[in-house]
Amino acid sequence: MHHTQLMLITPAESSHQGRILDRLGLCNQVRFTRWCTGLIMFRMRPVPDGLRIKDVTFAEVPVRVYEPTAPCSGKRRGLVYFHGGGWVSGSIDTSEEVCRYIAMKSQTTVVSVGYRLAPEHRYPTQLDDCEAATCHFLSVAAASFGVDPGRVAVGGDSAGGNLAAALCQRLAGRQEGHLHAPCAQVLIYPVLQMADFNLPSYQQNHAVPILLRPRVAFYFLQYLCGEAYACQDLLEGKHVPAELQLHYGRLLDPVDLPAEIRDRGFKRQMPSDYDCELYHRVKAGLGPEVSPLLADAATLCAVPPAFILTCEHDVLRDDGIFYSKRLERLGVPVTWHNVSDGFHGVINFYNQGCLSFATAERVLESVVDYVKTL
Repeated sequence: MHHTQLMLITPAESSHQGRILDRLGLCNQVRFTRWCTGLIMFRMRPVPDGLRIKDVTFAEVPVRVYEPTAPCSGKRRGLVYFHGGGWVSGSIDTSEEVCRYIAMKSQTTVVSVGYRLAPEHRYPTQLDDCEAATCHFLSVAAASFGVDPGRVAVGGDSAGGNLAAALCQRLAGRQEGHLHAPCAQVLIYPVLQMADFNLPSYQQNHAVPILLRPRVAFYFLQYLCGEAYACQDLLEGKHVPAELQLHYGRLLDPVDLPAEIRDRGFKRQMPSDYDCELYHRVKAGLGPEVSPLLADAATLCAVPPAFILTCEHDVLRDDGIFYSKRLERLGVPVTWHNVSDGFHGVINFYNQGCLSFATAERVLESVVDYVKTL
């Protein structure tokens, strides 16, 4: 087996091994997965010329700031970045290479946020941490970092993209005139809804590493409840009442997807029996702060322009496509980019030596190209 193939399956394998260790009472599954992710993805390298990196705290939230040192004629742009990891893993360290790349290539001050993780800390802790750090940075951007607060975007990958989209909606709904709102949202293969786990992308890519379909339900349950007792029921849609199934079916209608996507092995699923108890345990997950794609039109009209990147071989692909279409219809400027040979988590394989994927750099280049327009 090639090293790249071995690396690609390792996160999924670590989750499986973690479940075994958890059942044996030897090690908590989530902590084991975090340990494996950190071991695999993090290699601290010397700080390159042209970049200054420092760890500080914004509103009691740990952050890492990446500041280009090249001369700048005016104030710089900024990007507040939220790492992925299903709200349960990932860290400032695991997004190190991504943030370095964006900061250097786009000459942007990047703030990477170390929000608290589930299951120890559940929704809305993660979103609250991201809001606190972002608002603090917006308040000190000009004076302390030479950044124009009117040119600060928020962004992230996977669960981090979820937090960025949810934060934009939350801030757009507030009338706090003393702070700028984010100027854009940069969403890299974001997870955006937990109403339907049987969209074409879920069916077509259900077993494609590194994010398998059952793991999405696991992550949502950890985020909301701190446990994963009903993954299969969530996958079958038993948490959605009939009237909401009808409503969400309009927002998540595969007819709105490109024909080549619909025609590749997709079968409509019959509605499942509704479980009232499950619904009440997870209903916060159907709200816009956990499922930004399901927000009402008035909320979505107020959010900033979006860059949305999806990967063809990713269970979350259709979340991003549906979100881009909803925003476009409501007049929000959207730049959508689909990576035909991309898979979930691909950017974490940038600059990993023999374990690198060329696609990772191409994805990051597209992000940089967008950030440069802000």
